[in-house]
Amino acid sequence: MRRFLTLICVLLLPSLGAAADIAVSPGKGGITSALALAEAGDRLILTPGTYEENLVLDRPVTLIGNGAVLQGTGVGSVITVTGPDVVVEGLIIQGSGSSHESIDSGVQLTKTAKRPIVRGNTLLGNLYGVDIHGAHDALVVGNMIRGRQDHRMNSRGNGVYVWNAPGAVVADNDIMWGRDGIFVNTSKNNIFRDNTFRDLRFAVHYMYANRSEVTGNVSLGNDLGYAIMFSDRVKLNGNVSVNDKEHGLMLNYATNSQVVGNLVRDGKNLCLFMYNAQKNLVQGNRFEGCQIGIHFTAGSERNQVTENAFIGNRTQVKYVSTQWVEWSANGIGNYWSDFAAYDLNGDGLADMPYRPNDSMDHILWSQPAAKLLLGSPAVQLVKWSQSAFPALLPGGVIDSHPMMRPVEIAVPEVAPPEKSADLG
Repeated sequence: MRRFLTLICVLLLPSLGAAADIAVSPGKGGITSALALAEAGDRLILTPGTYEENLVLDRPVTLIGNGAVLQGTGVGSVITVTGPDVVVEGLIIQGSGSSHESIDSGVQLTKTAKRPIVRGNTLLGNLYGVDIHGAHDALVVGNMIRGRQDHRMNSRGNGVYVWNAPGAVVADNDIMWGRDGIFVNTSKNNIFRDNTFRDLRFAVHYMYANRSEVTGNVSLGNDLGYAIMFSDRVKLNGNVSVNDKEHGLMLNYATNSQVVGNLVRDGKNLCLFMYNAQKNLVQGNRFEGCQIGIHFTAGSERNQVTENAFIGNRTQVKYVSTQWVEWSANGIGNYWSDFAAYDLNGDGLADMPYRPNDSMDHILWSQPAAKLLLGSPAVQLVKWSQSAFPALLPGGVIDSHPMMRPVEIAVPEVAPPEKSADLG
């Protein structure tokens, strides 16, 4: 009999510990009350409506919003996740506090929040959207984040803030307003892919973050698109920057990184700015319609620049040097829209090298007042002489194998912000 009772208990144990679905009705403190009864693995399923409270999720539970509104108290973060394997899904989250010191957020993922998932939510008007603060292997996917507009841009919070969060993946989010779309600091092994950024300072802002990937994102009308600063081994591939005001791409003290297959178009200033950026690969990009295609300076050396297209930039390259820097690799250079090239043997490469700058360009960059003399016969004679006798040129960029056709990169279709999601 004793053995029989033991067997019955063993068979019942799995069912006694099985995850449960807990229905939660709207009302002040309703979710907190349900959480007090929830066990690890339970799902809290909210009835649509408004819930006025801040939450702390300290155990593996799933919070399913079904479009319910979680209205914070205006102090601290609306949801703070401290337990492992928590899922927050399908909520409209608003009402965080306004403290940068405590990083008040719609959702804050702390260092004890292992493998959290924040999926398919709408975060409105919080100081920070999602703060991944030390949480490992976080997934933030498919959210719409609308930041603050009631402060100067530099005084707002970020859409997604990543600090010391290895393995974080931020994907398929639509981020607008606030300060930076994604700001990552002191982290590694992160992936930011297929996000859309609008009306921000920086779309993606890297500081001291290594071995990471920024792929397939779209930056529209921000102050700066993608800024990789003080970072190593970053893959910046297949992104789009359109109508960004300052720079489409920036590498500042960035090393051993890839800038491949990106499109920068109609920037107000620079398509790509490289400052003390070394040993990077810049390949297969299309830089179009900017004031300057590439400006590289301050010790930016040993970079490989090949198979890019420079189209319709007012100045294709800004670089001052007394030495020649070769911009072709393995017998393939770049495409230049202002180069009257010819290809007699039909191999797709021009039959003569291209030098984008001459000594007059160097003078104009260092002495802008000299622009008054551009139309003078003497200046025109100097420019003609240098084109006819390249030995007179002072040094700079030379492309020995220019391409005859540009790389084509299309702008992906992006829904206008008013149609991206229901703002509630």
